[in-house]
Amino acid sequence: MSAPGRAVASTPVESDIDLDAVDRAARALVEESSRAIKPIALAVSGGCDSMVMMHAVARASASVGRRDRPARRHVVTFDHGTGPYARDAAALVAKEGAELGFHVHVGTGSLAGATEAEWRAARWRFFREASPRGAIIATAHTRDDQLETVVMRAMRDAGARGLAGLAAPAPDVARPFLHVTRETIRRYGNVRGVPFVEDPSNTSRDHLRNRIRLDLLPAIARVRPRFAHEMLAIAERAADWRAAIDMVAMRFVSGEAEDGVIRVAREELATYDSAALCVLWPAIAARALVTLDRRGTLRLAQFTTSGALGARMQLSGGVEVFRHRDSFVVRRSVPRPATNAELPLEGVVQLGGWRFRPVDSPTDRATRLGNGTTDPGRRVNHDDPWVTSLPADRPLSVREWRPADRMRAREGGAARRVKRFFGDAHIPGPSRAGWPVVLADGEIVWIPGVRRSGAASERSGRPVVRYACERFDGGLSNG
Repeated sequence: MSAPGRAVASTPVESDIDLDAVDRAARALVEESSRAIKPIALAVSGGCDSMVMMHAVARASASVGRRDRPARRHVVTFDHGTGPYARDAAALVAKEGAELGFHVHVGTGSLAGATEAEWRAARWRFFREASPRGAIIATAHTRDDQLETVVMRAMRDAGARGLAGLAAPAPDVARPFLHVTRETIRRYGNVRGVPFVEDPSNTSRDHLRNRIRLDLLPAIARVRPRFAHEMLAIAERAADWRAAIDMVAMRFVSGEAEDGVIRVAREELATYDSAALCVLWPAIAARALVTLDRRGTLRLAQFTTSGALGARMQLSGGVEVFRHRDSFVVRRSVPRPATNAELPLEGVVQLGGWRFRPVDSPTDRATRLGNGTTDPGRRVNHDDPWVTSLPADRPLSVREWRPADRMRAREGGAARRVKRFFGDAHIPGPSRAGWPVVLADGEIVWIPGVRRSGAASERSGRPVVRYACERFDGGLSNG
């Protein structure tokens, strides 16, 4: 074992371990890249496993005639800013990678005191940003890493989807050593003289993975020698099950935008019971690179059948689901600053993600409004809260609602807080942000999609203008 921060090369040893398995795995990765016409980006930390991957891929590239295409070979490494080991590891990767003919991209961060999850998120953010577009990002995870991952997830009561562990496919991510043992890779590095630095945190029992690696698995192996094989077999079956569910889930995804927004067919999905929805939703959300936890999955299953039109549901990780008339929109929510702007309601008006447009009177389809706009294709239903008649003889305006806002449900009646009307309409708190209200001469007369006031009702002899409100989200409106 090397001293922290120093690269070492052990002397060759004799072994009956299948060292050719490393070269075969590296060659398969290079050949996959050639078939897919995609560059390779190796995620290299400076430790033994990833340094062996870099050397083995360099050998494999030469053996299959890839010397003349060095631009398609990249290495990405990340210095977490946690001290001398991180600096030395990044420096070693840069030096060795350049000597082997790779284009090396080094990222740096300041993550002292961060959690393992925060480290991992920062690394992957850099890997994807630094890698060429469409590249296959290869990691050096081993059979032992897979076993530790599956055991950790079993301890956390993961379902079949989580028990697939590292065998679960990820877009443009390859794990060529997933069926190669850590011992085989260490022996290969010794034989080939591959330099590496040992991460001192690998022996710290502060981390759950290390406690499983150093204590739990050896103890279990002493009383049940086939435990590792059995757990890995469970993971393989879980990965097959997950792939099958992913194929089923594809039927419900009606579209996918470049920004990662997905639209999910609502009516067909709503025919399934809660148990089936709890299986389907994680697979659907994964297409937007969203990982659902158990609580989020259960809430989504309920939202599928009970979410009101226009409602939003917030999930962990800054993800929201929007209930559209014909579909659900899943996307990462972007905080939007509130605006105090109050706009005159004249013609077509857009306020944030909301659009107001005049529509024809149901009693006179030929009548045109003052701005010449008609909409003969939309016939107004008196009970439709997204369309209403407004008094044309009073100044009309629209703005975002405010916590102190009140509206009279009936002309002459007591004013109630607008948030009470939201509650009556089952609009959850997070979904209310930025919701518009329409005012007539400074008085709220319409909460689109929620309630209209008696002050907005039609009266004999009163001139009116009809407006429809559309809510746009992920390129879709509530109409």
